Amino acid sequence: MSVAALTRQDAMRQLLDGMAQDLVAYQGLKDLLGRQFEAAIRHRTTELGTVAEAISTLVDELQARRQHRVALVQRLVGPAAGMLQAFALLKNAGRERMEADWKTLEQSVIECKRLSKRNSDLMVEQYSIMQRVLHGEEQIYAPA
Repeated sequence: MSVAALTRQDAMRQLLDGMAQDLVAYQGLKDLLGRQFEAAIRHRTTELGTVAEAISTLVDELQARRQHRVALVQRLVGPAAGMLQAFALLKNAGRERMEADWKTLEQSVIECKRLSKRNSDLMVEQYSIMQRVLHGEEQIYAPA
């Protein structure tokens, strides 16, 4: 069923369910990023490959839910609206819970980006060191 064909109640239910799924998924992503960091530190290439595949699959799922969430919000409050307008559709207790979940979700995204950058920086540095060990310095002295 397309988003446009959903009732407002069903669209809101899917929006809330998707956020709940993302909260769980981002915890899983944090765990995977931790495993990736440990595997990189210990030079476990097989594990790095397995974890990278799991991260990629999870990120694809998160991206699909994000796109669906955008469509749901547009269905609920219009094409130029955002989550703040969707919050306003709920009564006090529901709105407060949704706002708290959204804030937690935003913090999870920020933390996962930080962990991903940390991992990337580590692996780039390891690669750079390995290249210098294997091939030597390109130029010890820069030309004047």
